[in-house]
Amino acid sequence: MSRFLISTPCECQASLSATLDEHRHVIAGWATRAPRGRSASGEADRELAPAHSINAHLDRFDVAWLCPYCGRNTLRTFYAGAMRRLPDPPPAAQPAPPPGTTSSL
Repeated sequence: MSRFLISTPCECQASLSATLDEHRHVIAGWATRAPRGRSASGEADRELAPAHSINAHLDRFDVAWLCPYCGRNTLRTFYAGAMRRLPDPPPAAQPAPPPGTTSSL
């Protein structure tokens, strides 16, 4: 399954991001804020930002977020050909057979 990453700034200067599937539907949406929003570990704060795609079947489609920092509904237009593909996740490792059993491989 192909996954893509999109991001855009919100009017409050938070960074709104989303992961999309191969049909351009939102899998996950989030917002980050820095530098004043840095956590004790030095990483930017990351909050859930509900998002959804609109007219995902078109080459130019919209994604809307609800920014958790300022409460704005932010709508942005994206071009499908400009999306960044995420690397495929590593395949899941086969679980080891329980002790005392043999594998049928």
